[in-house]
Amino acid sequence: MTTHTEDTTTVEYTAERPARLEWAKHAPEVYKAMVRLETAARKGLDHTLYELVKIRASQINHCAFCIDMHTKDALASGESVERIVQLSAWDESRHFYTAKELAALELTEAVTVLTDGFVPDEVYENAAKHFDEAELSAVIAAIAVINAWNRFGVTCRMAPGHYRPGQHA
Repeated sequence: MTTHTEDTTTVEYTAERPARLEWAKHAPEVYKAMVRLETAARKGLDHTLYELVKIRASQINHCAFCIDMHTKDALASGESVERIVQLSAWDESRHFYTAKELAALELTEAVTVLTDGFVPDEVYENAAKHFDEAELSAVIAAIAVINAWNRFGVTCRMAPGHYRPGQHA
């Protein structure tokens, strides 16, 4: 149980749920491979765009651990609170983002939510207008990697709130 005091009022939060499994401890080679994949995927991508993609995919996948990590990293690197807050409704808040960022967010949603079908041609073509082939490949890789991290985070119930910006840089 966590308590927080605001002025004269004490608020009691519910207890943190423990992680189900420390998967990285039990599968260290997989963890190391994921870190190498993460490092390769981020090469050549704008850091701000990369963080926006990671936050948005994590929101869709309900990965609280990754939302915590990537919002903290984005804020620490200068991203605005306003753009992060609006990210969950980016399609209604388009004026907060560049055309390139919007193309990446749209592609992130299409790749992350494959239960809706294949990535639509118009989504892919829009992204291809904003990124050269190397950048587009990197964006797709970044989306795939964060989705994999999200699967570990959600399945193992990794607890948010303990990450410090740059901790896993």
